[in-house]
Amino acid sequence: MGETTVIITIILSNLIFLMFLGGIIMFIRQYKLKKGKHEEELKHKEEEHKKELLQTQVEIQTQTMAHIGREIHDNIGQKLTLASIYTKQFGHESQSEEVLSKTNMIDEILGESLVELRRLSKTLTDSSIGSYTIQQLIYMEVEKIKSLQKCHVECNLDESINIKSYHTKTVLVRVVQEFIQNSLKHANCENIIVSLQKHGQEIELKIKDDGKGFDVTQKVNGIGLKNIKKRVELIRAELELKSELNIGTELKIKIPAE
Repeated sequence: MGETTVIITIILSNLIFLMFLGGIIMFIRQYKLKKGKHEEELKHKEEEHKKELLQTQVEIQTQTMAHIGREIHDNIGQKLTLASIYTKQFGHESQSEEVLSKTNMIDEILGESLVELRRLSKTLTDSSIGSYTIQQLIYMEVEKIKSLQKCHVECNLDESINIKSYHTKTVLVRVVQEFIQNSLKHANCENIIVSLQKHGQEIELKIKDDGKGFDVTQKVNGIGLKNIKKRVELIRAELELKSELNIGTELKIKIPAE
């Protein structure tokens, strides 16, 4: 009878130990589940916070660009116009052919500057981004460049792509503008290709020129590239930049499809 009692006691002790161990395991499991849920909630809140920050940044950037555009049009533009008038008047009043020739040259430079400033002002204050598709916006930028007759620009745009986000469209259009302006100013290119395609769950914007290229490791901190990088970071897109000397430069931006 004593031996049976000992066996029963051992069994009960083992059962109690197993139950205690099971309780600890369940507690740890529940703790991990709650911790995981809490971390997921924190992650979700962080993502929402980032979206709010992104929206605020883009709104501030848009307002700032609009303000700069108005200042260019109303202030700098008027001063350049006045300078052009004074230059013409001085040239006409002068009896020297050399002075007249130089004032005409200055007036021509001022005229070209005014045209570029007005184009820039219109771009900065343009509120059409929300009204047009990304394809239409890119086509409009390309047409502006074609009118300059400095290089050939080709578009390969998937018309089925629908980007609804105002912020995303703003960033993509500004990147196209920045890349093309850099290509025209520095690359001495003959051709620029702008492509917008969908690959699976990603949308890819690719811009390529056949200019002189550059060493990416040396010029990655240039103002133009910094602007592009900052804009792409605003929409948390993937940026890829390649350039080869005497071959050209290629920029890719990948964003999740909406």
